[in-house]
Amino acid sequence: MRVLALAAALAAAGAATLPAQATRAPAPRAAAPRAGADSLTAREFGALVARLSEPGGYFDTDNLISNERSYLHVVGALERRGVRGGAYVGVGPDQNFSYIARVRPRTAYVIDIRRDNLVQHLFFKALFARARNRMEYLALMLGRTPPPRVQEWSERPLERIAAYLDTAPPHPAADSLTRVLLAEARRSGVELTSADEQSLAKIHRSFIEGGLALQFTSFGRTPRPYYPTLRQLLLERDLAGRQASYLASERDFQFVKGLQRRNLVVPVVGNLAGDHALAEIGRVARERGERVSAFYTSNVEDYLMRDGSFPRFARTVAGLPRDSTSVIIRSVFGRFGAPPVERRPGYYSAQQLQAIDTFVGLHEQGALATYGDVVAKGALPLQ
Repeated sequence: MRVLALAAALAAAGAATLPAQATRAPAPRAAAPRAGADSLTAREFGALVARLSEPGGYFDTDNLISNERSYLHVVGALERRGVRGGAYVGVGPDQNFSYIARVRPRTAYVIDIRRDNLVQHLFFKALFARARNRMEYLALMLGRTPPPRVQEWSERPLERIAAYLDTAPPHPAADSLTRVLLAEARRSGVELTSADEQSLAKIHRSFIEGGLALQFTSFGRTPRPYYPTLRQLLLERDLAGRQASYLASERDFQFVKGLQRRNLVVPVVGNLAGDHALAEIGRVARERGERVSAFYTSNVEDYLMRDGSFPRFARTVAGLPRDSTSVIIRSVFGRFGAPPVERRPGYYSAQQLQAIDTFVGLHEQGALATYGDVVAKGALPLQ
């Protein structure tokens, strides 16, 4: 297997580590990829990441996986509304790939205040680069020994893949697999510090140790009992009862893999209410002749409302290129998971869909004074 061959070569040769950088000069302004360009070189990709990103900030979770078990409940509504193509924007880890698989954007931007989220997306990018199919992807992610003739698993149901991984032995060269992924990340075009490389290795170690039982973690607090496991997230269904994660079908996996191969899933470090990253994503999308088709905000707006930065966020959203089908996808928790939010029995989180035009109009009317207003007004039906 080519992963094993490369792992052995790296183990023999050793892996170079880039020196840490205490400070970083401002990145030169990179030109946007030309309008209509369907791929970026590694150099263009790295320059675009640098152009879009802000200095990183702190958030008190590892965010290795989502805690939003309801994340697929918007899939049917996205399809009925015709949300398709354009530029996708989202926050957090790999739940974005499931939305990307549904929307089929030309370009995707994943923005998060934590630099470790950028590192994690380079980890995912490396997994996509090394894996031929879903089984190989998950086996490499979890440090498990893949089955013989792994290519024969391409069309097998996700339940069978998960069942195999539940009992698969640990890979005998897990450290070498991590070095394989680090080598791929170094080739991405994004400048990595030694701290970044240590973070990537830690991320892989967490997936190996947690396996399909891995859960979302907040620092200093044990996982809540309602937090889903990685297994639950992968096998989750939409409101029509269909499996709809990006790993539910080989076709969806290969679509996301293709975007990754062409360097069109762009990780960005930034605050949604900052003065640069989100606005710059909008400028790049406009330069590429694209409009934002879907903007997944999770429950970030709640935090922005609490710290007083929500109005700046809303003004930035108003400046994003969009059309009448463009939507915000949000997740709602706890006390806000009540009517008019469509919270389902057995789910602590709920999903919401709202036209970006509606959101902008409500803000301009002064109708969004609280986060309760945000989730109570102008949501689209999910069924």
